[in-house]
Amino acid sequence: MTVLAPPRGLSFGEVVANHHAKGELVVQPRMGFADPERMGRGLLATRAARAATVGTITIDSYTRVGDHDAARAALAAGADLNGYPLVDHEPGTTAALLDTVRAGDFPVQIRHGSPDPRRVVRKLLDLGLHATEGGPVSYCLPYSRMPLSAAVDNWRRCCETLALARGPRLEPHLETFGGCMMGQLCPPALLVALSVLEGMFFWRHGVRCISFSYAQGTHAGQDEEAVAALHALIREYVPHARTHVVIYNYMGVYPRTPGGALALLAESARLAARTGASRLIVKTTAEAHRVPTVTENVTALEHAAEAALGVSPIGHLGDTGIHAQAKALVDNVLSLDNDLGRALVTAFARGQLDVPFCLHPDNAGRARGRLDPSGRLEWQRIGAMPLGDLVDLPADRRMTSSGLLDALRYVERSFDDRYGMPGIETVQLIQGSGT
Repeated sequence: MTVLAPPRGLSFGEVVANHHAKGELVVQPRMGFADPERMGRGLLATRAARAATVGTITIDSYTRVGDHDAARAALAAGADLNGYPLVDHEPGTTAALLDTVRAGDFPVQIRHGSPDPRRVVRKLLDLGLHATEGGPVSYCLPYSRMPLSAAVDNWRRCCETLALARGPRLEPHLETFGGCMMGQLCPPALLVALSVLEGMFFWRHGVRCISFSYAQGTHAGQDEEAVAALHALIREYVPHARTHVVIYNYMGVYPRTPGGALALLAESARLAARTGASRLIVKTTAEAHRVPTVTENVTALEHAAEAALGVSPIGHLGDTGIHAQAKALVDNVLSLDNDLGRALVTAFARGQLDVPFCLHPDNAGRARGRLDPSGRLEWQRIGAMPLGDLVDLPADRRMTSSGLLDALRYVERSFDDRYGMPGIETVQLIQGSGT
C-alpha cells in the first residue's frame, strides 16, 4: 500500500480521549461537499469553532453504492453531489485539501453509509487517514438490498485492512452505527445490542480502537438508562479495546423551527454529558429543510458544546429492563456460532434479531416498537426475539397508519410546540455566526 500522506498527529481515539479527560465533549458535524475548496472551508471552520471538534468528510451517495462511473461523470459535468466522492477525486486533490486542515489535535473521520466500503477504506488509508464508521448490519439493512452475508464479508475484509494498517503512528478507529438503526421507533435495547455486537465484530477482526453509537430517542430518562447499559456491556464484552461512546442527535423527523431544533440539540448534548459519552454527532436548524451550510454547522457545534458545559454526571438510575434485554439479545447471538459474522446472519434469518419497520429482505419484519403515553419507546411486538420473559407486551398489538405517523412526528411536534417561538437569545445565537 502506498501512503500518499503520512499520518499526522494523534489518532482519532487519542484526541477524543484527551478531550474527555479534560471534561470536554467532542462535537462533530456530518458535513460533506463535493467541491474540494468548499469541503476544505468546512473543515477549517469546524476546526476553528469554539468547541472541542473533530473533522468529518461525508461521502456522496454514488460512492456509497459503488457506482463510481456515475460519480466520475458527475465530477466531469461539474454536478453538485450530496457528499465528497473520496474514491474518484484525484488523489492529489484530496491530499492537498487534507494538508490544509489536518493538525495534531484535529483528525478527520470518513463517514459513508456503504455496505461495501472496501474501496473507501483503502482510499482513506492511502491518504493517511485512519478513522471511519458503519458496520455489517447497520450499513446493510437500512440502506441497501445487499444480502447480509455479503455485507458481513465486506466488513470483515475492511476490518482486516484497517488492522493491517496499524503502526507506531497510526491506530485505526472504527465507529459502530448499530445504535442508530432506522433512526426512530426502534426500542433502545435492540440499539444497544446491535452497537455492542458490531463493536465485538470489529474487535474480533483486528480493530482495537472502537466507538459505540447510540441515537438520542424520544425520552431523556430512557436514553440515560440505555447509555448506562451500553457502557456496562462494553465493559463486559469488549474489555480490552480502547473505546468511547458517541451520541447521535435525534435521527428521526426533526423539528422544523429554529427554536425546536436548537432545544433538541441542546438536550442531546446534555444527555452525552450526563452519561459519560465522549462525542456527539450534531444536527442543525436546517435539518428539516435542506442541506445545512458551513455556518449552520458551526453554530450547531458551538451550541452543543455550550449546552454540555457544567452538566453533572447522573447518579442512581431506574431500571426498566434495557440492560437485561440487550444482554439477552447479545448472548443469544453469541450462542449461535463461534464466528460472529455467521451468528449475525443466522440471528436475522431466524428473526432472533429483528429491526422494526426495516424492509430489507433479510430482516424478518415481525417486531414493532411504539410510544407509550409518556413518550418512552417500548415493544409492541417482539416476533421471535428471545425477550418473552423480559418484556410485558401490550394487549393491543395493532398499529394504525395514523398512530404510526403520530409516533414518527412525536419529537418534532413536542419540541416545535414548546420551543417554536425562539426568544431573543436564540435569535441572536442563530444570527450571530453570519450566513
